[in-house]
Amino acid sequence: MIALSPGKLWGMRRLADTGGRFKMTAVDQRPPIKAPIAAHYGLDEAPYDDVAGFKALLIETLQAESSAMLLDPHFAIPRGLRFLSPQKGLVVTLEDSVFRETGQGRVSQEIDNWSVGKIKRMGGDAVKVLAWYRPDAGAAVCAQQRDFTKRIGEACQRFDIPFVFELLVYPLAADAHQTRDYVELKGKKADDVLKSVETFAASDYGVDLFKLESPVNADDVPGADGDGAAAVQALFDEMGRLAGRPWVMLSAGAGEEAFRRILTHAFRAGASGYLAGRAIWLEAFSHFPDWPRMRAALETDAAAYMRTLNSLTDAKAMPWDVHPAYGANGARFCPADAGFRHSYGELA
Repeated sequence: MIALSPGKLWGMRRLADTGGRFKMTAVDQRPPIKAPIAAHYGLDEAPYDDVAGFKALLIETLQAESSAMLLDPHFAIPRGLRFLSPQKGLVVTLEDSVFRETGQGRVSQEIDNWSVGKIKRMGGDAVKVLAWYRPDAGAAVCAQQRDFTKRIGEACQRFDIPFVFELLVYPLAADAHQTRDYVELKGKKADDVLKSVETFAASDYGVDLFKLESPVNADDVPGADGDGAAAVQALFDEMGRLAGRPWVMLSAGAGEEAFRRILTHAFRAGASGYLAGRAIWLEAFSHFPDWPRMRAALETDAAAYMRTLNSLTDAKAMPWDVHPAYGANGARFCPADAGFRHSYGELA
């Protein structure tokens, strides 16, 4: 059974709506926003003002439908934090979008001059980290990724802030489908996704909330009652069982309809919401650099899509605080008396 410390409990509550469901919008993407902007201008590097401006626009237009927003310290926080309502939860990215290819797999690292402690000090409600992971990557690479995650989990425990952990499988050199983009790996194996979740569900890593990808290619996920739905649902059920704590779905660039189908299966398997970006705002972003048109598309089509997702979430998602991981009484402040201050440690 998981017992949440006061800071983690409060942070988790800040990320969810009043019903205990996560409706979180990701604005921390870097390559998926920078690359198209740079290509538009024919430059190697996207202009800072355009990238930061788009992220600020996302915060302005999408926060009303969000329970929390995921921001990065490069662009979204410096230019967009002033637009974020203090009534919304704030998740802050820690991992660098630049990863190292070793020939045996990918190695992640933190953003330079950025840390769990700084995220806590600036008022973040949670720390988010993405780790690329393939169980069949080189042994040394897998060990480095596990050590990276464990180190961050320990820091989140020390600073008493929730650890939101995202897993993505990726192509190894021998795979037919190759990409360095932050998109779903075509032809991925469900077993790789499930084994990765099982690995990081161990208590050593200190994960409080999983952000997970579909175990099946997004375009191959059927409707709830479509052909093959039972087999796909079994995979989602197993993923939820292995997570062993609250979890949400990521979109990984899935289309709007595909992501709705994914959420239907995820919610049946016990997911507590979503943390998604491109499924929500990518269509509006396609109008860059027409800023009025992007704003209009975000305020109308993207917001309407979020309302559809939120209705589904309200109806089908499990409130995070009643997850079986917390026992019969759910996630509660403990001990629920004045004595808690005596056992609540201070930073070393």
